[in-house]
Amino acid sequence: MDTLQNMRIFARVVEAGGFTAAAQLLKTTTGNASRAVSDLEAHLQTRLLHRTTRRIALTDAGQRYLQRVQEILSSIEQAEAEAGNSTARAMGKLRVHSMTSFGQHHIVPMISQYQEQQPGVQFELTLAQRIPDLLEEGYDMSVILASNLPDSALVSAKLGSIFSIACASPAYIERFGAPKVLADLLHHKCLYLMNPKFTSDSWVFEGPRGQESVAIGPSSLTVNNAGAIENAIRQGMGVGVLPTYSALAGLRTGALVRVLTEYTTLEMNVYALYPSRQYLDAKVRTWLDFLRGVLPETLKADVELLNESERASQLIDRATSV
Repeated sequence: MDTLQNMRIFARVVEAGGFTAAAQLLKTTTGNASRAVSDLEAHLQTRLLHRTTRRIALTDAGQRYLQRVQEILSSIEQAEAEAGNSTARAMGKLRVHSMTSFGQHHIVPMISQYQEQQPGVQFELTLAQRIPDLLEEGYDMSVILASNLPDSALVSAKLGSIFSIACASPAYIERFGAPKVLADLLHHKCLYLMNPKFTSDSWVFEGPRGQESVAIGPSSLTVNNAGAIENAIRQGMGVGVLPTYSALAGLRTGALVRVLTEYTTLEMNVYALYPSRQYLDAKVRTWLDFLRGVLPETLKADVELLNESERASQLIDRATSV
């Protein structure tokens, strides 16, 4: 027996004032409507309606039951409306994960921009240097950096790519000089950012001759966060590699100097991962659309700013050498 459907028929019979009128509204037969109420009474072992040939009337038990049934049906309608609305209107809490440094530099500002368009969405942002289990940990989306993605049932969207550059501080260069070629790194203090592409004694670069692996000097510091490496470089602790978004501010102010300017390293793709394409919640869909519209251009702007910084530095070098 479909108890819920029988509840609906019972309520409609009372509202319509009879089985025939209710059956017409429900597009069923009078017999089906009558049988549904009878099944409900048998299930409850209680008479809900007094029936005559001309009219129906609620029993005391029927009156009490009708009130509860109307509350239940109203709650179900509200729940269905809210669930359906979640695919049409962006609202509620959005649980997002992002890699730490990338999230600080790019995702936090983008959340601010997104919320200007979608003020009904609240974010719970977790920054961590790992790929989480979205389903197990309850995230709606993860924004990660990776060369490629492992096989999984998750849906992915590529949002752009980034790369890193070698930097040092002016104080370090004044004291120890700047590496001119990759082989010079063997004789410098190198700050090691944990990454599968790097080992503690060699780094891999892309340059004029393609990919090259080069031995480095003993690492004076090993960390798993680009922000910490940036701070260490600023302190003059050694040469380190930074993602462009982490290096730009220091390059503009002169707190950092790019070295080995022909080379880049640690090129990675930026992906958004989410559990499913089907019935995508509006807050997830609109956040993904926002990232697709904004993030690629932001990453391209980072590269343009890096090139501008390089050109400005070259002009300064030429002026001071004259």
